[in-house]
Amino acid sequence: MIQGIKNHPAIHRYQTPFIFLSLAIVTMTLSFSTWLALLNNFAIEQVDFSGAEIGMLQSLREIPGLLAFTAVFVLLVLKEQTFALVALALLAIGVAITGFFPSIYGLYATTVLMSIGFHYYETVNQSLSLQWFTQQEAPAKLGQLMSVKSAASLVAYGMVWLGFSVFSSSYQTMYFIIGAIALLLVIALAVLIPDFNQGASQHKKLIVRKRYSLYYILTFFSGARRQIFVVFAGFLMVEKFGYSVTQISALYMANHVINFFLAPKIGAWIGRVGERKALTLEYSGLIIVFVGYALVESAQWAALLYIVDHLFFAMAIALKTYFQKIADPKDIAGSAGVSFSINHIAAVVIPASFGLIWLIDHSLVFYAGAALAAISLLLSQRIPAKANAGIP
Repeated sequence: MIQGIKNHPAIHRYQTPFIFLSLAIVTMTLSFSTWLALLNNFAIEQVDFSGAEIGMLQSLREIPGLLAFTAVFVLLVLKEQTFALVALALLAIGVAITGFFPSIYGLYATTVLMSIGFHYYETVNQSLSLQWFTQQEAPAKLGQLMSVKSAASLVAYGMVWLGFSVFSSSYQTMYFIIGAIALLLVIALAVLIPDFNQGASQHKKLIVRKRYSLYYILTFFSGARRQIFVVFAGFLMVEKFGYSVTQISALYMANHVINFFLAPKIGAWIGRVGERKALTLEYSGLIIVFVGYALVESAQWAALLYIVDHLFFAMAIALKTYFQKIADPKDIAGSAGVSFSINHIAAVVIPASFGLIWLIDHSLVFYAGAALAAISLLLSQRIPAKANAGIP
């Protein structure tokens, strides 16, 4: 019966790897964006969190990212495409039940469940994308997927706004509805989309190779810079410039609208100019942005810096396609978990340590971000200028 549904002529033309990845990203984004949008208010109003509990929650949330390398052991028993669906189901279930456990340990537990699904999905998603797309089409396709993600984020924020502003929904109802929708999408993906050939047979072990060392280092610094943006850039808006919840939400919306239109163009541009030039522009721009954060005294200029900062996230495509070009095709799955774990090392260390620096002088946090970007800029010049140079 299921096989018959999958081969039905009406849906056959939609049974492509790109459609699978697009719907998977929609599922992930609806779940996670809703969870994130409601988190602070739910934690304070329903669970009576203080700063200490929020800090603990964020540390617990990042631990599954640090342990993403364990994904390779799951692949001993599951295909990557199946693993992606299982991870999305865990994410959806974690979000759906969040509102029913309004206690400190209840929120900790549902957060860890949600985070396991989220981080395993992100690990497998990167691996599948690099396996299913050719080197020539990967930059443009990854840019299109970022556009899909931005559109899904806008839908999620819109549903939250409608739920609370128009229908006066409770946290329990909103979490459950969005989680249930996401779970239904996972079921639809399992029923309607066939299993795809992943190309080269993947190594079912952790892959750490010396020739990937530049990629590992750039990935680490990318994770460190991301934490400074996620944790401290938004905090600067609120603490220094007094941005309200609606103003911060407007910034999020503006970021996703801009990415929806520009991410595909950025991806195509990276395919034309190559990874070294793209990363050179990204890291040079980030140096300016972080120094700007350290010096800015205007709320409007701070908002502009925030939007430009988020726009540079789209250029992270170049780091993925660089790895695709230097990697043995059989190494992609085994390396994805390792690189994702490397990216999250900073997520465990930076929020707490840089939080102490913030108490001394917030500008020092952003100067440190500029220094990390400068180091990345120097390292990126070691990337071969020719598209396929560096392949062993």
